[in-house]
Amino acid sequence: MSAAAASGQVAAIPEAAAAHSGPQPGTATLPRVAAVLGPTGSGKTALAVRLAGLGLPIEVVCCDATQLIAGLDAGTAKPSAAERAAVPHWLIDATPWQRPIDAAQYATLANEAIADIDARRRWPLLVGGTGLYHRALVQGLADIPQVERALRAALAAEAEVRGIEALWRELQEVDPDYAAATPPTNRQRVLRALEVYRATGRAFSAWHRDAAGTPSVRSLDFVLLAERDWLRDRLAVRAALMVPPLLVEAATLLAEGVATETPALKALGYRRAMAEAASLQRGETTAAEASRAFGEALTADHRAYARRQRTWFGRLEGAVWLDAQILATDALQPAQSVAPACEARPDQDGAAPRLGSLEEIAARLRAWFEG
Repeated sequence: MSAAAASGQVAAIPEAAAAHSGPQPGTATLPRVAAVLGPTGSGKTALAVRLAGLGLPIEVVCCDATQLIAGLDAGTAKPSAAERAAVPHWLIDATPWQRPIDAAQYATLANEAIADIDARRRWPLLVGGTGLYHRALVQGLADIPQVERALRAALAAEAEVRGIEALWRELQEVDPDYAAATPPTNRQRVLRALEVYRATGRAFSAWHRDAAGTPSVRSLDFVLLAERDWLRDRLAVRAALMVPPLLVEAATLLAEGVATETPALKALGYRRAMAEAASLQRGETTAAEASRAFGEALTADHRAYARRQRTWFGRLEGAVWLDAQILATDALQPAQSVAPACEARPDQDGAAPRLGSLEEIAARLRAWFEG
């Protein structure tokens, strides 16, 4: 493995979605991976670093759409230099902001990383909160019919008139599952889901669920979940820490001539940060006012995104549910000395007990990869 590959520097991004050419589903020849998934701010990276600290031969494959984008740093919670030194990370900064990638392209890159890791008898560990990227690997991608350009153009024009959030509310009505995992500001995903629905009469999520493609891996999935109030408090702390550097980064992007409608800037908080930075430059607000308003908005956006992620991962079949509150050791929350909870699927209120022992997680990983 080259140092560049492990740090996420990928030479080329595939221009088009490539079909998975791996074995058929259910065969024993698919490579094994594990995954640490969950809402933003739940401690996924910190947990991966702790597992590596136990001597497990893991290498992290990023499963977070925003962390793949080079040049967007302040608002994407990328692993720190110390965390990358503690365990190899693949696909961080894998693509420039001018060329964001889709789920199929991600799957191609991730499968290349997994093959390299697996060939060296080490353990690929997917870490992140982008459910669609995880699904692309473990289920494959649906063969969705092509949408006519005229329909796509008409929907884009409608978005300009009605606003993307109005179309997101329409998506909630026709495809609540996909809307739950899609931020209202994510123009690309909202328009894609609606164009498929209008063209076919079927929900975008139904296409993925009922017409899934060929999986490329077998995965042991761990999902970090926590009580809502605990996570809300952590996200408020995270947002407050992000505000100053994110406003600086937004001002830099504006100075470089980056347009706010650039697809990569759908990453959480960036378009609002650029709007606040622009207001500052025009003298329409003060630094204190911009920081306060942006901090409140960013906290709300993080909390809303976490709710959508919780909904997505809460429906993941066969996952091992982890207690984020017990396992947390990062700067946002000190470790708690609590007896391990028993394992169970979370109920509707999120109150069901979950696994909270680092050693038990390590034991399951050993059994999975060595069994």
